[in-house]
Amino acid sequence: MRMVWGSVCAVEVDEPSVQHLAVELDDATSGRAIAYPALCGSCVPGDRVLLNTTAVDLALGTGGVHYVVARLASTEGVAFDAPSGGHVMKLRYTPLQLDVLSVEEPASPHHAVMAAAEDLDGMPVACCGLHSQAPLVAAAAKHTRPDLRVAYVMTDFAALPAALSDLTRQARANGLFDVVVSAGQAFGGELEAVNLHSGLLAARHVAQADVAVVAIGPGVVGTATPLGHGGVAQGEAINAAAAIGGRPVAVLRLSFADTRTRHQGVSHHTVTALSRIALAQAVVAIPGLPADQAHIVEVALQRAGVWNRHTRANVGPGDPSAISTRGLEVRTMGRTSEQDPAFFAGAFAAGEICARLAGEGSFGG
Repeated sequence: MRMVWGSVCAVEVDEPSVQHLAVELDDATSGRAIAYPALCGSCVPGDRVLLNTTAVDLALGTGGVHYVVARLASTEGVAFDAPSGGHVMKLRYTPLQLDVLSVEEPASPHHAVMAAAEDLDGMPVACCGLHSQAPLVAAAAKHTRPDLRVAYVMTDFAALPAALSDLTRQARANGLFDVVVSAGQAFGGELEAVNLHSGLLAARHVAQADVAVVAIGPGVVGTATPLGHGGVAQGEAINAAAAIGGRPVAVLRLSFADTRTRHQGVSHHTVTALSRIALAQAVVAIPGLPADQAHIVEVALQRAGVWNRHTRANVGPGDPSAISTRGLEVRTMGRTSEQDPAFFAGAFAAGEICARLAGEGSFGG
């Protein structure tokens, strides 16, 4: 870890939950920084700020900006005071631990509902492997059935602040997500939940969602090892959804544009989640792809023994351009839908299957 003092030169994005700053550092460098007002208060030009520069120093792609740890607005008294009214802590036992009003705790207006909530009543739960899949799943679900309420449940396997994601904020603003639930150590959703299971129950019984989309935040970890990656969260989500009466729908991470062999066709993250981590049965959404690509996907899933554990639901090729993301530009690893159509097809297929299951329609195998 490396921390450097600096000064705020300009506030480039100023929203209640997040600020993007231009900063000059005391080590004679300049750069961009992100501040979360819930953790340090709002910054203004001229403020002195303590910056965590580690991600930039390591030249990380995701998260490669500085982060404001503290803001020097005064040298005396209380530096920051913003009580939530709750008693559940997130980022626990770190210098930035914060109190939240969790949806389950007695002080919550939803405590009585959550005290009685034990089952998802068959709600479809799309289990994603990457953050960028979440709004695509929601878009396809709402394209299939515009009346659906869709909840995004953010887990804590990657980025922890919900505010970091431009996709999440924009998808909430344009109605692709009807509510955002931050589970575990993730924070900043409209509903805060102690864990994923409870977050799913809150989505169903508090937010009245018809479909839940579970995904990590931005910044999946990968180490080119069998289990040392954030993709295992997908398998854990399948287990959680099934354990409390949901219908898990697995979102395939597909690509024929990724230059990394382990992510070509079906990503090894997805294969691991479905063949080794998911103990419960999921519906695996299979998109319509060109014949050669479909063959590669089928062989990979067969070899991994996926069909010994899970069931399939086929989706026809359709017209991906007909599915509106409501002005939201989604990229995967920097690639657009034109550059990596299989990735988008996989997410869209899962959204369509969720919509069908929400209406108790049939799905093909």
